[in-house]
Amino acid sequence: MRKRPEPSEYNSFYSTYVDCVPDGDIIDVLVSGGERAVRLFNSISEDRGSYVYAEGKWAIAEVMGHVVDTERLFGYRVLSIARGDSTPLPGMEQDDWVSGTDFVARGVLSIAKEFQALRAANIALFSSLTEEELSRTGVASGLNFTVRSLLYITAGHLIHHLRVLKEKYQI
Repeated sequence: MRKRPEPSEYNSFYSTYVDCVPDGDIIDVLVSGGERAVRLFNSISEDRGSYVYAEGKWAIAEVMGHVVDTERLFGYRVLSIARGDSTPLPGMEQDDWVSGTDFVARGVLSIAKEFQALRAANIALFSSLTEEELSRTGVASGLNFTVRSLLYITAGHLIHHLRVLKEKYQI
């Protein structure tokens, strides 16, 4: 799966994520990104999970939780659209999702384990998709996406947040 999505396959809001995905097989990118994330997440001590680099920003555990929630959401979007379901899918209000649970109390190790399981499940699904399924389109958050673009958005979203953790949180 080397064909990058065309800009017409997703809303320009998601260009930030798609553009940061390196060239190459997207499954390889997803595998290596997942491995990098698990190593980074497992390097974070439980007491650092509550660290916030600036007022109004999420704690480290909340960033990790957001990554997990989004991984799950994008995986569902891929599944739904790839299977030909034409039902428009809802969006997510990320701040509501993060404030809807206590990721800090849950702990970074628990969140890291969930991410690892979700990424493995998503890779199994994504690897099984045919070219026809990758080209299917659907609506999520009121926007049109191809399945292929959602794979790139999934990979790029993680890359983006790993950069944030390294640059802003100094992990």
